[in-house]
Amino acid sequence: MILGLCGSPRTGATEYVLHEALKMIEAEGFLTTFFSVKGKTINYCIHCDYCLQKQGCTFRDDMDELYPLLKESEGIIIASPVYNGGVTAQTKAVLDRTRALVAADPQIFRGKKGMVIAVGGDRVGGQELAIQQVITFYVLNGIITVSGGAFGANIGATFWSRDSLEGVKEDEEGFRSLRKTVKRFIELLKED
Repeated sequence: MILGLCGSPRTGATEYVLHEALKMIEAEGFLTTFFSVKGKTINYCIHCDYCLQKQGCTFRDDMDELYPLLKESEGIIIASPVYNGGVTAQTKAVLDRTRALVAADPQIFRGKKGMVIAVGGDRVGGQELAIQQVITFYVLNGIITVSGGAFGANIGATFWSRDSLEGVKEDEEGFRSLRKTVKRFIELLKED
């Protein structure tokens, strides 16, 4: 199962683009599931070390719905809008809260495949910095990261929304980067 994780607190461009990526992956015969942080209660990690002692998180919130999806997935796509040159606070909270999974099983993510999508209001609004935050999470946890390769999708799929859903739908370059990244993601998934 491929997990599409939308880090946007609202419905709009990022959710739309992630659904488009999941459609491409489903067309290749993979089962996908979608999880959005929108409307969810996800506390930020307080690094209390409860997870190291109890192999679970001290918080009982909507991460309890996400934990099994993360465990079961063979591939993860994280999509985030760009807020102040990085991922959203909600996306970062999810990444930090996976510490509870890793505390219970340090190999939980090892060998899973990962890709990233970033949507910015400006053409150069911090998309690469947001992607780099997620890639760092992937690397730290042994997730095999894929990009779309040189010439337009160097570290992942990037979109320029012009701060609207219509803007992202019209971003031909963004969709080119998405197609390239999804193609390589699918190739990596099929290697298993």
